[in-house]
Amino acid sequence: MRILHVNKFFDLHGGAEVYMHALIRAQTEAGHEVHAFSTRSDRNQPSRDAGLFVERFAMDKREGMVRDARKAIAFLWNREARMAMERMLDQVKPDVVHLHNIYHHLSTSILAPIRARTIPCVQTLHDYKIACPNYKMFTEGAPCERCKGGRYWNVVRHRCLAPELAPNVLAAVEMGFTKTTQQYEKTVRLFLCPSHFMKEKMEDWGQPPNKMRFVPNPAVLAETPAERGGGYVLYAGRLSREKGVMSFLEAAVKIPELPVKIAGTGPDDERLKSFVRSTGATHISFLGFIVPDELTKIRRRAEAIVLPTIMYENASGVLLEAMGDGIPCLATRIGGNPELVEDGANGFLAQPGDVEDWTRIIRRLLATTPEMRTKMGERGREKVRANHLWKHHLAKVEECYREAGVSSS
Repeated sequence: MRILHVNKFFDLHGGAEVYMHALIRAQTEAGHEVHAFSTRSDRNQPSRDAGLFVERFAMDKREGMVRDARKAIAFLWNREARMAMERMLDQVKPDVVHLHNIYHHLSTSILAPIRARTIPCVQTLHDYKIACPNYKMFTEGAPCERCKGGRYWNVVRHRCLAPELAPNVLAAVEMGFTKTTQQYEKTVRLFLCPSHFMKEKMEDWGQPPNKMRFVPNPAVLAETPAERGGGYVLYAGRLSREKGVMSFLEAAVKIPELPVKIAGTGPDDERLKSFVRSTGATHISFLGFIVPDELTKIRRRAEAIVLPTIMYENASGVLLEAMGDGIPCLATRIGGNPELVEDGANGFLAQPGDVEDWTRIIRRLLATTPEMRTKMGERGREKVRANHLWKHHLAKVEECYREAGVSSS
């Protein structure tokens, strides 16, 4: 089978990219011919298809009137991307096109050539972009569904993408055009939803239920369970408002007997550090960016992994990694988190943003014995064995390809 993966980034930019590269490797090892289409960057992973990659724009900074105007046009309709996609499709002749995140950088312009050639197309929904202009359903410090029903002017009113007016106007216009013309719906035959929450939320927002398929995200089941024993809990991820780290830290500073390590960077970095400094807490340490191999070592020594997100989490790779390692998980009861973490079984669940509840959860963890934590970790590994092994995931993805119209020959 010839498979073409399409994503706006080809480096290890975030969870979507990490997943896509892992899927490419797994499909290649399974004997498929796998290709990719993306944007150019010095940070990209190697690809034999890089010659057809298109320009990557710096959408998050001003670069002068002419350059910014060019970026705005590409944001709505990227002509270079469309032409390059036509060449890619004609050269590769894929049996299926697997979309990931294409918005803002590639744009929906690349969908027309796929439709014109009637190539089966599926899309993994890593976030909420086909429904929400800012792709998070989160703004002003809380989950947001104001744009439901096509009320996209709210992205301008609430400045959901950026403080400046222009990016929000562009996002509203792009979303209105995309939904009015049904760009995704006319091109994508099946949408792959990593969580039941994602599937139900998309259907609730008017996406076609007959095109939604639940395809659980995969995880690596470590050969041996993590040794733990480090005595600390670990948060590893982006430091931004929607991740809810502040509410967790407000609880953690009250409990000095449990050391906390924070790995990662982001726009909330200094605010979080300043808060911890102001309390005089010395049991909370910020590690900054940690390379993956080193982070794995730190994770496998942790007593638990923390995910305090206050937004609609989809299917957290952080939780799945911890479960595969046999580490208890402390997470919020929101989005797809409760599908992975069963309260009292393989971890504990707190109400999002609730400092008192986080205090209760931390004390609950401290009350467990090492043997109890080992048992919780094994329950997480059992969930991975039952629902999230890569072999199961590959089989489900290929089943979706066939349902979308790919020949089984």
